[in-house]
Amino acid sequence: MGGAPVAEVATDQLQVWVDQDLCTGDGLCVQYAPEVFEFDIDGLAYVKTVDGELLMAPGSRVDVPAHLRLEVIDSAKECPGECIHVVRGDGVEVAGPEAEED
Repeated sequence: MGGAPVAEVATDQLQVWVDQDLCTGDGLCVQYAPEVFEFDIDGLAYVKTVDGELLMAPGSRVDVPAHLRLEVIDSAKECPGECIHVVRGDGVEVAGPEAEED
């Protein structure tokens, strides 16, 4: 598994964002965590707040709810467009294209 150890990720506050320039519209993220990801009319995935507000500004980040951490991390790892970035509070990417491999 790439990125931070699961025990470390389980306790860290995480944020997630989507790089729409790389999004393929495959939809795995929406299947894994529909509470966090949603498609817009353009066919690309975006993150949304806990209130369901879709954040359209490039680089918009949302906090990952504790009960969805593994789903969001899996979304980033499985994304064919490699466009999902999951980062810790200190800015270190734990899942996504810039995450360090173990």
